[in-house]
Amino acid sequence: MRIVCIIPARLGSFRFGNKPLVDICGKSMLEHVYKRASLCKMLDEVYVATPNQEIVDHVEAFGGKAILTNDNVRRASDRVAQAASKIQEADIIVNLQGDEPLVFPEMIEAAIKPLIDDPTLSCVNLVKRVDFEEAKNIHEVKVVFDENNEALYFSREPIPSKFMGDKNFPYFIEVCVFPFTNKSLKEFTNLTSTKLEEIESIDMLRFLEHGHRIKIVETNYETYSVDVPEDLVKVIEVMEKDVLRKLY
Repeated sequence: MRIVCIIPARLGSFRFGNKPLVDICGKSMLEHVYKRASLCKMLDEVYVATPNQEIVDHVEAFGGKAILTNDNVRRASDRVAQAASKIQEADIIVNLQGDEPLVFPEMIEAAIKPLIDDPTLSCVNLVKRVDFEEAKNIHEVKVVFDENNEALYFSREPIPSKFMGDKNFPYFIEVCVFPFTNKSLKEFTNLTSTKLEEIESIDMLRFLEHGHRIKIVETNYETYSVDVPEDLVKVIEVMEKDVLRKLY
C-alpha cells in the first residue's frame, strides 16, 4: 500500500497572509510541518501543494518536494487532489494542513489506520477535546459525532449548543490531519459544492451533505494550529520545549 502526505499551503490568506513562511524557533512553519510529517514511517512521500512559486522555492531550499498547482480550487482538499493527480498514484492520501507545526508522526498514523481497516470510509478526521472557552473561537472547526465515532456535523460555532444549560459536555475541534482513499479524494473534488460547506467554509461538509462517512479519531497530543498571528505566542511557547524538534 502506497501512502503519501500532501500539505496544501498558499500565500495571501485573509486571516494571515504570509502564514506558511512565518518563523517559529528558527524554521518556517511550513518546514516544521513538512519535517515532522517526514518522520512518520507509514508515509512513502511528503509533498507541499501550492500555487506560489515562492513557496516552491522555499520548500526545495530546505530539501523538500513541492508541486505547483493552480489557484482555481474551492478548498484545501481540492488543492490536495489536484497535486495528487500529478504524482505516482497512491492508495491513501493524507491532507495535512500547513498550519499544524506541532503535529506528531503518531497523530498521522492514528488517522491513517481506520482507512486501512475499513476502506469503505471516505475520510478520517483527527480531533482533540477542548473546553467551552476554546470552542467559542470561530477559527476552530468543531465537530459532533455519533456512537460509532462518525461525523454528524461540523461548525465554526460551539456544538452542541448550551441553550439548555451547561451540562459539561465535551467539545471537539479538528486537528487538520485528513486521510482520504485515492477513490474518495477523487470523488470529493468531483462533488458539487454544498450550501453548508459554503456557509461554514469547511471542506468536510461537502462529504457529509453528499452522504459520505467520515470517521472521527481523538488525539491526546498537545498541538495547536496557527490560524491568526496571535496563535503564534502559544505555538512558540510549546515548540521551545518540544521533544520532536531535535530530530530535524
